[in-house]
Amino acid sequence: MKHVVALDVSKGKSTIAIYDGYRQCEFEGELHHTRAEFERLHKRMAEITKVDGRAPDIVFEATGVYSKPVEAFLKDSGYAYCRMNPLEANLQMAKMRRHKTDLSDAHELAKTHFQVERKNTYIQDDYYEQMRAMTRYYDEVDEEMILLKSRMHSILHLSFPELEKLITPSSALFLNIVQLYPHPALLLDHSKTVIKNRLKANTRKNLSLTRAEAKASVLLEAARNSYPATKPNDIRCDQVRDYASRIADLMEKKDTLVKQMTELSEGRKEYLVYRSIPGIGDSTACRLIGEIGDVRRFKNAKQLNAYAGIDIMRYQSGNTQYRDRINKRGNKHLRKILYFMICAMLMAKGKTNHFVDHYYKLKKQPQRKPHKVAIIACINKFLKVTFQLLTHGILYDYESALPAQKS
Repeated sequence: MKHVVALDVSKGKSTIAIYDGYRQCEFEGELHHTRAEFERLHKRMAEITKVDGRAPDIVFEATGVYSKPVEAFLKDSGYAYCRMNPLEANLQMAKMRRHKTDLSDAHELAKTHFQVERKNTYIQDDYYEQMRAMTRYYDEVDEEMILLKSRMHSILHLSFPELEKLITPSSALFLNIVQLYPHPALLLDHSKTVIKNRLKANTRKNLSLTRAEAKASVLLEAARNSYPATKPNDIRCDQVRDYASRIADLMEKKDTLVKQMTELSEGRKEYLVYRSIPGIGDSTACRLIGEIGDVRRFKNAKQLNAYAGIDIMRYQSGNTQYRDRINKRGNKHLRKILYFMICAMLMAKGKTNHFVDHYYKLKKQPQRKPHKVAIIACINKFLKVTFQLLTHGILYDYESALPAQKS
């Protein structure tokens, strides 16, 4: 039997318990996440490897950022390890009576390792880790943009409510106008020529003089008819300028992140497969890679569905039976990307694929499926199809590849 090294990870340190092949505790103590202590642990595990003729089994619970130093040390040292989901670990260690301490958790992890068959964690290439980090950064930028847009919308309804009706609120031109003229009185202080030239000079994207002049005329007309609830010297005018400037910077950051992810992914199998599907652009393809990661760590499409959290959860006890619903014990970021991806496919014109066909098929049945149920069914189909495409390295082909496959 192998030695087992179990760690209960917390902030900046871990409680460690080492058991020999006879299920006897050899060592217990604390491991601070420092280079010196990691080197001492490496030396101890090297001695165990020399005695047993093989490396010990290493098991610990995933605890967000706190377990990352442990994982990095094990990767750098070339050790295989089992990183457990906390919920799964809790179920495996459950007892009728149990004292909950860091030390007891480390011992229970080690003891149950002899009783439960645990598989080593699949170690992905660094490319997938970088894609995951950039995808999460992209999501954070997007969430911040949504918050700032909501705040900007509230203030504009006080200072210049007509502005959002005249120009698309998500455009670079709109953000430029908000920074220049957050109040109609500021517009009326200038002539059409001055406004035209300022729009042309300050808009980050190319703007023709003809279009700038047309916009200046529309803005002046709206400014004359507007009755704002604030004065032009109100602090909220400066506030909305700041919001518009920050949103513009965040939009550029999102574009930069997509460009970086695309450059990193060019020529890779996953990127080519996702981009071959009508309705999936650079941003969605890269974010799918970031959240799904290396598909080779999944044995089948069912495991991929469970990872996304769209596998069915059923509850029945006696005469009580609840309606089936998706589990949602999975990657919520991936579910969000997939949901909006299918919605975008449905709205795209001239980009037919089997997932859109499947949606309308479900909506035309004698008992039509609700919108969200049909969307989840399309996500399920998408994961099944892409799993096969990625596994075999085949690009999507609407005409010949998939009509024979079961939905």
